[in-house]
Amino acid sequence: MRVPKYKVIVDAFAAKIRGGQWPAGTRLPTHRRLAADEGIAVVTASRVYAELEAMGLVSCEQGRGTFVRDLAAADDGADERAVAADAVDLSFNSPSVPGQADLLRRALRDLATSGDLDALLRYQPHRGRADDREAVARYLRRRGLDTGRERVLIVNGAQHGLAVTAMALFRPGDVVAVDALTYPGFRVLARTLGLELAPLPATGEGPDLDALDRLCRGRRVCAVYTMPTLHNPLGWVLGGESRARLVSLARRHGLTLVEDASYAYLAEDAPPPLAMLAPEVTVHVSGLSKSVATGLRIGFVTAPVPLVPDLERAVRATTWNTPALTAAIARRWLDDGTVDRLEARKREDARARQAVASEVLAGLSHIGHPASYFRWLPLGPDTRPDRIVAALARRRVAVSTAEPFATTPAVPRALRLALGSVGLGELRTALEAVREEVETDARR
Repeated sequence: MRVPKYKVIVDAFAAKIRGGQWPAGTRLPTHRRLAADEGIAVVTASRVYAELEAMGLVSCEQGRGTFVRDLAAADDGADERAVAADAVDLSFNSPSVPGQADLLRRALRDLATSGDLDALLRYQPHRGRADDREAVARYLRRRGLDTGRERVLIVNGAQHGLAVTAMALFRPGDVVAVDALTYPGFRVLARTLGLELAPLPATGEGPDLDALDRLCRGRRVCAVYTMPTLHNPLGWVLGGESRARLVSLARRHGLTLVEDASYAYLAEDAPPPLAMLAPEVTVHVSGLSKSVATGLRIGFVTAPVPLVPDLERAVRATTWNTPALTAAIARRWLDDGTVDRLEARKREDARARQAVASEVLAGLSHIGHPASYFRWLPLGPDTRPDRIVAALARRRVAVSTAEPFATTPAVPRALRLALGSVGLGELRTALEAVREEVETDARR
């Protein structure tokens, strides 16, 4: 069977893009130029670019042209990208402070000489042992969420907590309201489960709650996924009045609030969690990956009591239970103050990194909380984020575009800089490279 010519062109262009012959940011010929070069109609040339865009290989921008996309960022929507071993990684956060490995050595030694080790080799209750859940409840009370262990489930990290929440509460086709820029892991989860994400514009201090009200009046929305305490990637902390209104809208429209508090430990003196204001409609998800270590896959879900059995079934269906060994270590560190001390040190560390970022990026537009591990760099209308990413990659610096975070068809021109995975000296050098490439691109 004869292959249509436009498909031959699509395949040839796709091979050049995937093979690296046309790097991210490359401007492709205009529709008319392509038509003339290939001997096809302009409408056929438009069809070529439309198909490449549907494949995720190019972005078509009205009035500017068609550009090769950054495939590393666009591959699966996650915020962790493939990074060269010798690159300085500003694309993914894995915050750590000196001495954490020694803490683990001591914890393992103590665990080896105490308690019933045989019990750690057996299956555990699906939502965690009662003593472990009680330790989590005590920890959450120190974080402003007064809850009992009957509402707590222990899961394999906050991402697993989000997954079991979505599996238990939602069905394919359900509409979930999210920020226009949101955590990429939830985007991946929504796509996997067939959920529709309805983006809410940002006001600068949080989501546009008037837009949420209008959305709920016009559509059947079942939930809101939100990060009210230290939003990723914009760093806002939603104020008390806005939290009260969000709770009021949830009650009025019958919404479930899915509160992601993974970075909340960095924001001191924040208003009470949504789960404290509206425990009957809020599922609160947090964990120790960012505050302690990414390898300690312990997360917590706090939910209304009627939802706990459904969440427990989702844990059983996915991982059966959290590994008892890591749960035992986490409980010790929650109770003996280790987690509290690590969180305090990481708040200091994050502030030091933000100070470096503010100094190096002075004069550029950038957004971030003073104690967060990330910065958001909006770019000018004539800059190409993917071109900047490619230029930085050649300098062995990895950063993210807005692509993984955007839930709107139009992706903002911006970079997201993760500050927590490299030493302070490396961070300064890498941020200087970012500044140089942003300024160079703006002059083109």
